[in-house]
Amino acid sequence: MAKVTEHIDNAKGKTLFSIEIIPPSKGSNSIGDLLSGIEPMMELNPPFIDVTYHREEYLIKEMPDGGQKEVRTRKRPGTVGICSAIMHKFDVDAVPHVLCGGFNKEDTEDLLFDLSYLGIDNVMALRGDIAKPFNVFKPKKGGHQYASQLISQIKDINAGKYLYEELESETHPDFCIGGAAYPEKHYEAQSMDIDFENLKRKVDAGMDYIVTQMFFNNQKYFDFVNKCRANGINIPIIPGLKVLATKRQLEILPELFFCDMPEDLRKGVNAAKDNAGAREVGVEWCVQQCKELKEYGVPALHFYTMSKSNTTLAVAKEVF
Repeated sequence: MAKVTEHIDNAKGKTLFSIEIIPPSKGSNSIGDLLSGIEPMMELNPPFIDVTYHREEYLIKEMPDGGQKEVRTRKRPGTVGICSAIMHKFDVDAVPHVLCGGFNKEDTEDLLFDLSYLGIDNVMALRGDIAKPFNVFKPKKGGHQYASQLISQIKDINAGKYLYEELESETHPDFCIGGAAYPEKHYEAQSMDIDFENLKRKVDAGMDYIVTQMFFNNQKYFDFVNKCRANGINIPIIPGLKVLATKRQLEILPELFFCDMPEDLRKGVNAAKDNAGAREVGVEWCVQQCKELKEYGVPALHFYTMSKSNTTLAVAKEVF
């Protein structure tokens, strides 16, 4: 097993194939079903697979006395177990998402030790989404407000510095830390410049590589990489990609992920008679994106699969 940055170095300039999967909703499917969905993509030899973590959500329940109560739910458990199963089944590195949201610092330290005991050496450090149904991010009491703070804690643990003690042993976790970036700006940032300052804070805190939010216009990625390099950010920048698979995604993806849809893509999908036609347009668009990105020399093509393999496979088989 290896760190993501080691996989990139060992590829010696060859573009890698990687994927992100989502744990199933609570009470649905089994680990066998999930692994069966991943298996078709293993023919493309992904060296690492990201597994998302989903923080708690809340329902507002009406009480008999006329008041309201916040009821905590958890819709997609199992990230750590899924990572372990993936590593043992497929002998590839699993990269769990580690969030600020829903964790205090003690929870984070415990989680990181659990991951280390399982032989997991890579993490994706993220602030995490705003807990539904609220509209403002609120950290758990004693937790981190920003991903840069989370990254700093992980770096401390890498150095043997824990919350309440320093380990004298020379053996301690040594995580490779990934983080997110937004070629089209994080939706909460007041400006591109402020968003870039936030990215710099994460890099300065010790982030080892970047994975971008999905985009459908490669020029957005190229401009973002150029800005990073001009400002001293020289760590690997992996483009995140999503294959548009239905007509509805033309509208829903920009709403959920705040990404622009190029006009040519929009016209092509709108002209499709049905979802099968829209999928053909989306696959071909992503194939051309990937070919151009490979020519540019990206370290990896990272696909947001939403735990569905068919469209990702259709693209990757044309590219790799």
